[in-house]
Amino acid sequence: MTDVFIIAVGNEKEEYYRRAIDEYAKRISAYARVTVREIKEKRLPEDPSAGEIERALEEEGKDILSSIPKNCVLCALCVEGKQLSSEEFAALLGDSAQKGPVAFVIGSSHGLGKNVKDAARLKLSFSKMTFPHRLMRVMLFEQIYRGFSILNNGKYHK
Repeated sequence: MTDVFIIAVGNEKEEYYRRAIDEYAKRISAYARVTVREIKEKRLPEDPSAGEIERALEEEGKDILSSIPKNCVLCALCVEGKQLSSEEFAALLGDSAQKGPVAFVIGSSHGLGKNVKDAARLKLSFSKMTFPHRLMRVMLFEQIYRGFSILNNGKYHK
């Protein structure tokens, strides 16, 4: 069974997001073991400078990279990443899973540090649009479930 790690900056407090994530995690469990690791978001002043944001992202990046198991295929979700169709994402998921555990990283509202992006085997973007980083967890879980459903000829993806 495939191991999938979701590394996310910040913890999910909203119950409606938790319920959606839990539902998709339950569905994914037929195909893979999913582990969520939450990284503490670095505190920033009310109106942070670009340098302060960059330092916080680098610190978060160190915590992210130290939380990823060895031999993981690392995929960073970031605005400059590649956009894929659901079928292409499923193929990526299948190919990556054959190589070992897969780790997807979701940054804070300021994104991910250069250290994480440089370490990633793949940079992935879900859209040119901007989404709340907490909503990205739900979207990622849904796409992981959809991907495994596609790979296993399930009825979920139409």
